[in-house]
Amino acid sequence: MATLVFDIETSGLPVESFDETQQEYLFRELQRIEDEEVREKRREELTRMMSLWPLTSQCVCIAMINAESEKGQVLYLADDFDVDEVGQEGVKFLPFPDEHELLTEFWKVVPKFDRIVSFNGRGFDVPFVYLRSAVLNVPISRKDWLGYRFQTTPHCDLMEQLSFYNVSGRDGAARKFNLDFYCKAFGIESPKSQGISGMDVGQLMEEGRYREIADYCLRDVYATNRLYQIWKERLEGIK
Repeated sequence: MATLVFDIETSGLPVESFDETQQEYLFRELQRIEDEEVREKRREELTRMMSLWPLTSQCVCIAMINAESEKGQVLYLADDFDVDEVGQEGVKFLPFPDEHELLTEFWKVVPKFDRIVSFNGRGFDVPFVYLRSAVLNVPISRKDWLGYRFQTTPHCDLMEQLSFYNVSGRDGAARKFNLDFYCKAFGIESPKSQGISGMDVGQLMEEGRYREIADYCLRDVYATNRLYQIWKERLEGIK
């Protein structure tokens, strides 16, 4: 079975790119906060949260590798989009000038694979790329990744597998942890070990540090794949 492991990075669109009505909708709760300092802090929080919503942000990077060979591609937004680099272990870095082209390339690649593997892909990555593709009118080549939740093909979401579909809720034995915590528990190098996390992507975009975003996203995918190999060897098939 050909298996693709992938991860995305996103960055909020500028607040000023939304019209007055949209901004009022996004920040409507601020009207109920009287304290100016508290109100400004909450505004900053909401602005950061915009990077999580596909109607207020964009996909700036998608890293994907073959689960067996660990060869693949990292698609990312960058100003120097004429560059075509091959990184370590046969992973190609492909810069794109805009999100439309990035997503178009993504949907060209994925039909070659029978299964995709993600970490929290059902809750975030997959609906995000679906909605962003719809907004930008990019044809979607695979529309079955949010199907029957209790199957691991065509989509194996490791967060769901390692929590056994959230069988014990927030506080039970199988509670959900983030990727960093799972990696450390299973002896895998955390993608955050080099001091960058998903929260830094917006700032890195502003500073033009596009390749650093691509490198971080690829580390996420490597870690996800190593966690997938452990799950497949030790836990796959548990019901």
